[in-house]
Amino acid sequence: MSKQSRAELHAELARLAKLLPSWAARLVNWLRGPSSAWVRVPLAIVLIAAGLVGFLPILGFWMIPLGLALLALDVPFLQRPMARLLGWVADKIEGRKRDAK
Repeated sequence: MSKQSRAELHAELARLAKLLPSWAARLVNWLRGPSSAWVRVPLAIVLIAAGLVGFLPILGFWMIPLGLALLALDVPFLQRPMARLLGWVADKIEGRKRDAK
């Protein structure tokens, strides 16, 4: 079950990366790599912590799901829920792009 959840998460991250600008897609793809765990985990913790004080200027609550998405690559019980959330986000972005045409 964990391998399936991990595969779903990677599939949704790849789908989302296709919708991002090229610089952001490269960053997402680099962070998904196994050699990037040394950056991914601390960055995820910083994003979650900064999101908790999202009422302050510049910081925002949007940082929490981003940090959880990064952490989900290394924490199995977060993989399925984050894959669903990323799928929902990608659906919304694709819908807006279709509506804009």
